Amino acid sequence: MVTKIILDCDPGHDDAVALLLAVGNPDIELVGVTTVGGNQSLDKVTYNARAVLGKAHAAEVPVRAGCGRPLIRPLKDAADIHGETGLDGVELPVPSRPLDEGHAVNWIIDTIMNSESGSITLVPTGPLTNIAMAVRLEPRIVERVKEVVLMGGGYHVGNCGPVAEFNIFTDPEAAHIVFNAPWHRLTMIGLDLTHQALCTPEVQRRIEGIGTDLAWFVSGLMDFFRKAYRNDQSFVDPPVHDPCTIAYLIDPGIITTRRCPIDVELRGELTVGMTVADLNGLEPSEEECRTQVATKLDFGRFWALVEDAIRTIG
Repeated sequence: MVTKIILDCDPGHDDAVALLLAVGNPDIELVGVTTVGGNQSLDKVTYNARAVLGKAHAAEVPVRAGCGRPLIRPLKDAADIHGETGLDGVELPVPSRPLDEGHAVNWIIDTIMNSESGSITLVPTGPLTNIAMAVRLEPRIVERVKEVVLMGGGYHVGNCGPVAEFNIFTDPEAAHIVFNAPWHRLTMIGLDLTHQALCTPEVQRRIEGIGTDLAWFVSGLMDFFRKAYRNDQSFVDPPVHDPCTIAYLIDPGIITTRRCPIDVELRGELTVGMTVADLNGLEPSEEECRTQVATKLDFGRFWALVEDAIRTIG
């Protein structure tokens, strides 16, 4: 069965790979892309989303720009990881069609409310500002969404200080709204999982071996990403976070999950943006708990999906 998704993103090198995986896998129908200020400014990430879709021969996928800053706090981008354009390291094609009109939040609401209930999955891979705004403006979307699969947080690991991850730390108030909404199911694909999705030299050589222009485009993204992660966070190989969400929707067996209550810290002097996952005791039933965290990645199957998508796009 094809999974219909709205990808809410802030491209970003790993968001770009998530876009390619969504476009290149037949089990995913990319209903639309919405953008949010995060890795770079809203204008830059929106341009990047349109450019990557053009590179993937998917310019017909609608793209709408959303919130340019968090609900309360100023935006602090991730230029140290993604560069001044948000996608440094490659030459982006000029988007072939204009940006779709209308605000992303309104479009998210309209799309969910006008689609069959339970048919749309939300996949946020940036700060959760757009999703929180949509929930506040039209709470009925929560019961109509099939599930939420997001990249953000971590139950043991942080990258904005010791315990907070960038997407959640950027807009913790929005994250608090989203994690506490009564979705049918919310899966947190956090750093504990995505730090297992490393683009090793062996993986990159396999991608280059596909031999297409798109394969070399992805390799160029990974060259810059590797250097940035080595300089900024002492990673030998870069973790490619965001496509893990799409991989989970294509084949849930690629990622092991555990149900547990999750909340977001808003006031801690040292812990603002921490996703607090209660992993104590026995795993609750699905009726008792609708949130879950990702714990273990099948590395080989994950990268095989990414490679297949790049090959399919051609």
